Amino acid sequence: MSQQQQAIRYGDLFEVQGELAEKAVAPRDAAMMQTAENTLTGHTQKGGAAAVMQSAAAKNERAGFVCHGDASDVADDLGVSATETDFPAGRTVITESVGGQVVGKFDQGGSAVAAGTQGGGCGGGVTIGEALEAAVLTAGKKPVERSDAAAIQAAEVRATSRTTIVPGGIAAAAQSAATFNARTTKDEEKTTLADVLSNAKAKLPADRPATRKDAEGVAGAEMRNDPFLTTHPTGVAASVAAAARLNQQALHNKNNNIDDIVQ
Repeated sequence: MSQQQQAIRYGDLFEVQGELAEKAVAPRDAAMMQTAENTLTGHTQKGGAAAVMQSAAAKNERAGFVCHGDASDVADDLGVSATETDFPAGRTVITESVGGQVVGKFDQGGSAVAAGTQGGGCGGGVTIGEALEAAVLTAGKKPVERSDAAAIQAAEVRATSRTTIVPGGIAAAAQSAATFNARTTKDEEKTTLADVLSNAKAKLPADRPATRKDAEGVAGAEMRNDPFLTTHPTGVAASVAAAARLNQQALHNKNNNIDDIVQ
């Protein structure tokens, strides 16, 4: 469909739903986002929500779909915001929203972050919990070893943004399983990854899309606790790495689609 025949809508640019997805990006929406972004960071983030919205609004205005002072009723009624969240290890993530729906995330260094960094991970790609469940399909029969438990703990910490093990969670179960297996001689009696990681997503108090840094952290934990300093080819680290690659590719494709629309 030609962009001359239809206005650029929020749903064309961002992973949003409902009424907002059908709304044309308007100049005052973009101005509000730029103000929120500048107030928080001191500048307009390259490739951020404000820059994308400005390009789309300008094109909509040139095509006559909106006037210079227009604002969408969703943005006008429910607001536009940019908020700052501090995570462990000194990481700060900026979350940008229109009408209560997330349209962009980036860290303090300017790198894009998949949507859904906190909590549910809706619409932001394959989550860490889902990656752990995928490991059941690829290596579910593998008895849990110390390296597996370390990788699962690293994954849980990254998914929940907690620095301690969740009582009764998958990391605690994995550690108990590794200890039990080390004392058990018969393989058929050992606790497997499937026993620990089935329904892993539901067992996590929080979850989020897997990133390259998550994959590196989980792989490092698995390697450090393996006697041969390697990771299992289809184990926990491999599964998180696969999820991170899928998410990175999806983000790349999304950015290319946005560039095609607003150019």
